[in-house]
Amino acid sequence: SRVTPTMVAVAPNQMGLAHSTELAPEDAWVKEVDLDAFQKDVMALGRRLKAEQGEEDVAHLNKIVGWSNACGIVGVLSCAFPLNPVTVLALSTWTFSRWTMIAHHTCHSGYNDQDPERFNSRIFAVGSPVRRVRDWFDWMLPEAWNVEHNNLHHYRLGEVEDPDLVERNLNDLRSWDLPPLVKRSLVAAIAGIWKWFYYAPNTFKQLKYAEAKKDKRTPPEGDQHAALTLPALFMDEPTGVNAAEFFAKVMMPYLIGHFLLLPLPFVALGAAAGVAPATVLMGNALANLFVADVVSNIHSFIVIATNHAGDDLYRFEKGPPRVNSGTFYMRAVTSSANFPTGGDANDFMHGWLNYQIEHHVWPNLSMLSYQKAAPEMRAICEKHGVPYVQENVFKRLGSLTDIMIGKTSMRLYDPAWEKEDDFVIAK
Repeated sequence: SRVTPTMVAVAPNQMGLAHSTELAPEDAWVKEVDLDAFQKDVMALGRRLKAEQGEEDVAHLNKIVGWSNACGIVGVLSCAFPLNPVTVLALSTWTFSRWTMIAHHTCHSGYNDQDPERFNSRIFAVGSPVRRVRDWFDWMLPEAWNVEHNNLHHYRLGEVEDPDLVERNLNDLRSWDLPPLVKRSLVAAIAGIWKWFYYAPNTFKQLKYAEAKKDKRTPPEGDQHAALTLPALFMDEPTGVNAAEFFAKVMMPYLIGHFLLLPLPFVALGAAAGVAPATVLMGNALANLFVADVVSNIHSFIVIATNHAGDDLYRFEKGPPRVNSGTFYMRAVTSSANFPTGGDANDFMHGWLNYQIEHHVWPNLSMLSYQKAAPEMRAICEKHGVPYVQENVFKRLGSLTDIMIGKTSMRLYDPAWEKEDDFVIAK
């Protein structure tokens, strides 16, 4: 649903627009919204939620960790069984939950004050291969994901500089003269491989640019904002990434650790017990792990790629806005979509990505805080007339696919509508 109810009338020139300015019906809210008043209400709610976090939030996190670990135990202990749905779904959900809920909110500092020794963004999964394996072992390098997602995506949301801007990243597919069914089939194929095909190399690329900037070195060759996929590493065009370094640091550790070393003890035990030859058991394990990886890719694609794509969401030309300004909060809402929220089981299967609006407004809150925040944030948006989009995830998947194949486009937030004061960098 798209919420644009009772609007608060304000001075017509706050964003340089007169009430007589003609806008499309979907954009009419722009003339009426008071971004300063909106900012005040959103900031007050965020401060209250942050102040209320405590032991209850850590207990809730541990509950989710327990669910994730249970999936991992079932999947790993049965990985050498013949290919079966229980093992596949357990392994898939283990990988999915470790990323989308545990790593995601920990890396955003959601628990730094409540659990500084364990779930702390400064040490979680970063700094050593041991921490990566212990805390969050996936196709992406955690340090690279922290740069690409936590910094660039969150603070350049919907802009050209947003590395996850679907409309720009899929420009080739959008422009190809192919039947829609063929394009949709390509989208389905991408969903099954997207983490290692796109996300792992693209996040590592952004890390390389960030490191060069930090060290005051010449940035890598290539277009920083162009999406980097795995095949591009083997082409002649500069990508900003050294292929050998990428495979050594990012992909090979996961390939070897997850697909070979993880099942090895159970294969050895099964073979020693005479259950079946080691080659058969390893073949079973590889089949389960491979299919689980595809399923986990699809699951994460459905709840992640859908968050910021649709013809009812905005993209922006001007940026970046000042953090925590009215414009920053407005963009977090109008360039994001929620799915149905409420209940730990529902939220777990959505990877807590169903609170995307609240997460982009306040990136460093706990999962429990987002559950508390959603109804109040929606009410604030209703009060101020800021569109709040919330739909079934599969409807959003249709909206995403339409963007990816070029059937529809994002709404463009005209630079003339911007509140200039929100782009002044605070000194």
